[in-house]
Amino acid sequence: MSQPQSSQPVLVDRDGHVMIVTINRPEARNAVNLGVHMGVGLALEEADKDPGVWAVIITGAGDQAFCAGADLKAISRGEKLGPDDPAQAAWGFAGYATHHISKPTIAAVNGFALGGGTELTLASDLAVAADTASFGLPEVKRGIIAGAGGAFRLTSQLPPKIAMELLLTGDRISAARALELGLVNAVAPQKQVLETALALAARITANAPLAVQASKRIARGAINGHVEHETSGWAQTYAEMPGVMASADGREGVLAFAEKRNPVWSAR
Repeated sequence: MSQPQSSQPVLVDRDGHVMIVTINRPEARNAVNLGVHMGVGLALEEADKDPGVWAVIITGAGDQAFCAGADLKAISRGEKLGPDDPAQAAWGFAGYATHHISKPTIAAVNGFALGGGTELTLASDLAVAADTASFGLPEVKRGIIAGAGGAFRLTSQLPPKIAMELLLTGDRISAARALELGLVNAVAPQKQVLETALALAARITANAPLAVQASKRIARGAINGHVEHETSGWAQTYAEMPGVMASADGREGVLAFAEKRNPVWSAR
């Protein structure tokens, strides 16, 4: 899938009633920094308010990665991944993870989607994956946890035992396996993944937009942009994260990753 070249971290295009939001950092495997958070978040705000937008597709530039998760290099430089503004920070990881809009969202997963990339897929209403894509939450291999909804959304969207296996082992699965498990709606050749997502969007936008939007809100349990049944999952995620991140194992996992060696765990 070819993408237009630009220095902008996020590109926004229209195809009829469909907004296409592209994370445009292929040189960084479309990792999420502040620019991505703001670009995606503002695009979703626009989509939700614009009566001419009936569906949203989120994808990544290039043919390697959909999203590699948080930009660890930016973090190492002391950069913030989220804005100071509380309302914009409330959009969640990548301006997307907790940004509940009424318009249906489709993830067009054009390459590997590990960690945050899988969490963006879980946050989407529908998903189409390239046959080269892979999914997983490898955070436990690094001494950290999936903090953008993955730890509880995976178990709600996949069979519980399979979800727990993926969550606790940190192993990845192929696009074909993701289709079998219902994590994605379709798998397409890599060069056709956006085209396939647009075809799925066309089936949605052929219907009455207000009825579609109301149906989504009911199915999601979304009231005024808030999904009540996820409240406890987010609260526990935010409660667990500081201790895990500050632990000796949390530091060791990140250091071992940077040094390209196996971590040595101490359970403290």
